Amino acid sequence: MQQDADALPLGPSRLNRWQVSGGRVDMIRPQPEPRPLSVKDRDREIVLDLNRTAIVIVDMQNDFCHPEGWLAGIGVDVTPARAPIAPLQRLLPALREAEVKVVWLNWGNRPDKANLPPATLHVYKPTGRETGIGDPLPNGAKVLEKDSWAAAVVDELEIAETDIAVDKFRMSGFQDTELDSILRNLGVTTVLFAGVNADQCVLCTLQDASFLGYDCLLVEDCAATTSPQFCMDATLYNTRQSFGFVCSSDDIVAGLSRVEA
Repeated sequence: MQQDADALPLGPSRLNRWQVSGGRVDMIRPQPEPRPLSVKDRDREIVLDLNRTAIVIVDMQNDFCHPEGWLAGIGVDVTPARAPIAPLQRLLPALREAEVKVVWLNWGNRPDKANLPPATLHVYKPTGRETGIGDPLPNGAKVLEKDSWAAAVVDELEIAETDIAVDKFRMSGFQDTELDSILRNLGVTTVLFAGVNADQCVLCTLQDASFLGYDCLLVEDCAATTSPQFCMDATLYNTRQSFGFVCSSDDIVAGLSRVEA
């Protein structure tokens, strides 16, 4: 194939870019050999391509996981929501080392709440008197507001320079956001899911990913909920039954060590 010594790459990722110069545009996107990673869902082996995989971490932010955040302030025990922190601390560096893109999906609303309908606001302020979206916390931060302490990832989890952050405004991270465009531009076909609450925002986002044609795996020990245990049980059941697969971070880390060996 003809090569252009003056050509430069143009595109968002190594799987989705042209080579361009003043005299030529090469739109062929070279595809690397697959890098298989094998994990287990119970007694079944699931094989995915690391080149086309990303992890989406949902709502591991102060309002949902910090003892001084919104949920804790309205009487919710956030201890379960903090359970994914330790396994994510172990998993994420290994994924980054394997060049798997890390996407942080945090609930971060516009200060004016102009894109939020009454139905969304009512979920968290059913009588109009509760501390709901956009209302101030004792520390001055406003509930789920973009760029505030409330919407920031908890201090225990590091956001690397190579990671991507996306704001969401509903239970599903695909509704009215750029998440789908980002994943497709990165060449992603398989999405690992982590975060809180597993039975609400994580599951809704995973469902929409499945509807959009992505291959979905819920990383069980990196997902949690402050809801009753039966909600988590139903989430695992429904994920396996209808939307994808379930695996563990230990399995992923062990598989990565074999891939890199």
